Amino acid sequence: MKFSTDKHEKYVVLKLDEPKFTNDNTPALKSEFILLNTEGYRNIVLDLSEVKECIDSQDLSSLLVGDRLCKSAGGVFVVCGVNESIAKIIKMSNLHQSVVFVNKLDEATDLIFMEEIEKELRGSVDKG
Repeated sequence: MKFSTDKHEKYVVLKLDEPKFTNDNTPALKSEFILLNTEGYRNIVLDLSEVKECIDSQDLSSLLVGDRLCKSAGGVFVVCGVNESIAKIIKMSNLHQSVVFVNKLDEATDLIFMEEIEKELRGSVDKG
């Protein structure tokens, strides 16, 4: 599986550099989510802008792993760059009801920063 990671202080971007989302690359993707989570990343952005097709909605279930890991760590899992054919599969499988999807990478990072600021504000209110 070809992918790239772009690590930042508050989040990491994992970009899948594959034309297809298949059951050949989903186990490695799940492993990468787990690895990033154990490294302390609670906010993960998955960029699917290079992915052109996904045949089986089962392959997208790996997104639930990323979502679950981030939520249990008090973070956010965001998917961006989904094309129309994959968006249809996501809608049919109701994945959009549990996983956060945005159009572009900058929207994903904005969402993460808003969540982090909100957590800091809530934390300061709790202490005050």
